[in-house]
Amino acid sequence: MKFAFLKNPVFRFLVLFILLYASWYVTYETVINPYGRLDSLVINASVYATDHLLKFLGYSTFTTTAQTIRVVGIDGTHGLWIGDPCDGITLFALFSAFILAFPGPWRHKSWFIPTGIAGIFTLNVLRIAALCLIVKYKPSLLEVNHDYIFKILVYAFIFWFWIVWVKQFSGLKKIKSST
Repeated sequence: MKFAFLKNPVFRFLVLFILLYASWYVTYETVINPYGRLDSLVINASVYATDHLLKFLGYSTFTTTAQTIRVVGIDGTHGLWIGDPCDGITLFALFSAFILAFPGPWRHKSWFIPTGIAGIFTLNVLRIAALCLIVKYKPSLLEVNHDYIFKILVYAFIFWFWIVWVKQFSGLKKIKSST
């Protein structure tokens, strides 16, 4: 029983999560990010969705999505530049790695992961729209909201959605109740 720790489900989860996320990180940094297509696609979609949301709320807006200049804003402001780290792709990978590493049926993972990614994307669009409103009405609060408040909210959402997975779809209840 020298290697009993290998049978520990928490240990297996942590190792698998670290391997998945590390694989993603290396692939992203060496292939995906330098190529730039995925980041541009997600940022352009975020700019488009934010622009439409702000227009729906009655604001006159402007956008620019040329190469590395991806800006959305309310007329009369300097707008908000969206950089690669703010597109949410890393959060998509973090969430996906959590779900993939945690036990559960693949039939649920196959829809839960895209649902979570869509939720994170939607939350990011709401975040960008809120930051545009902050730029218009209270620019002095931009930094604290961008750097702290919204990060806490996004990570809380991801954590909550992961808890939903664990409690509702992972099958952990069935395993515990059958032992």
